[in-house]
Amino acid sequence: MTRPAPVRKPRARSQARIDSILDAARTLLAAEGVASLSIYSVAERAQIPPSSVYHFFASVPALLEALTADVHAAFRACLQAPIDHDALRDWRDLSRLVEQRMLEIYGEDAAARQLILAQHGLTEVTQADRQHDLELGDLMHKLFDHHFELPRLPGDVDVFALAMELGDRVYARSVQQHGQITPRMAEEGMRVFDAYISLYLPPYLPKR
Repeated sequence: MTRPAPVRKPRARSQARIDSILDAARTLLAAEGVASLSIYSVAERAQIPPSSVYHFFASVPALLEALTADVHAAFRACLQAPIDHDALRDWRDLSRLVEQRMLEIYGEDAAARQLILAQHGLTEVTQADRQHDLELGDLMHKLFDHHFELPRLPGDVDVFALAMELGDRVYARSVQQHGQITPRMAEEGMRVFDAYISLYLPPYLPKR
């Protein structure tokens, strides 16, 4: 029985080149949006030949998928950051804390807003975002279950992933109208998240 070939990590020099490409793409994306992004503009910004960009990323969607993974890594980190269990009075305290952390990422990262909340029409990026949302939803489910005794949730619906997507639609509308997530729409997005979750979680849950 043959063993599968091990996945090789990029060499340090290659990884440095990938990082410079992604940094350039992130800067251009934040400043000019998805529509103006091209392999040649990224190469010019990174001060490398276009062939070097093509070597690692065959197309603009491939480049944007890598940036989307980057953004979701930041979201995963905010779900895995320490939480003061004793400070939680009910599950809404936890949901508000998590949503505020995610809003901080959106607020500080214009590229994240462009990729996830702006209308760009790129199917590959949208599909990658949805796949990452499923992973984030699973992490959030585990986080809530770690702090509270959850009731049995449906197996055919990813409740937490769908709650995040619904909140994101509110944030997206704010970005499309105002170029940012305004405090008012941030509050509305958190209310939408809680309203959907409350269809499955009762007002009071025993803490772990």
